[in-house]
Amino acid sequence: MPIKIQPIWENVLHRWQRSVRALGALAFFYAFCGFAGESAYADGSVSSLGMGYGAPNQAAFARFLAVIQQYNASGERFRIDGHCQSACTMFLSIRNVCVAPGASLLFHAGGSMQKGIINPSTTQQMLSTYNAGLRQYVTDNHFMETFAFHTISGSQIIKRFGYPACR
Repeated sequence: MPIKIQPIWENVLHRWQRSVRALGALAFFYAFCGFAGESAYADGSVSSLGMGYGAPNQAAFARFLAVIQQYNASGERFRIDGHCQSACTMFLSIRNVCVAPGASLLFHAGGSMQKGIINPSTTQQMLSTYNAGLRQYVTDNHFMETFAFHTISGSQIIKRFGYPACR
């Protein structure tokens, strides 16, 4: 009586193929989740752009305005995280902005710190990028009248002035 070896090998081969398919599907799932998570890192942020220390000159100030325009046009999320002083605070005007509770935002008058010249036009331009509550607060407290830095924490920007928190 002949022994049937082929069905045993077919069964082993079939199991092996199913295992490979399952592992392949699992690998695809992990890869997909990894790439899906990438979009969170693709969002713009103060820290990723290295723009937390303000604008030392008009060309740098123009770069801040260009970033604001770019993110408002794209609708992409923009994170204010870490240290954000001077012109960086204008990022609050980005329509899809969020603020990290641990961020520190520092406000002062616009102009040339190096020359000691306050520019009312630049100061007004900065003020126009804040919501009404924040604009009123920094005006009432004279934050925008000197080059002295006045810090507001990210958590206060969120709680007191209604900017969305980053998740």
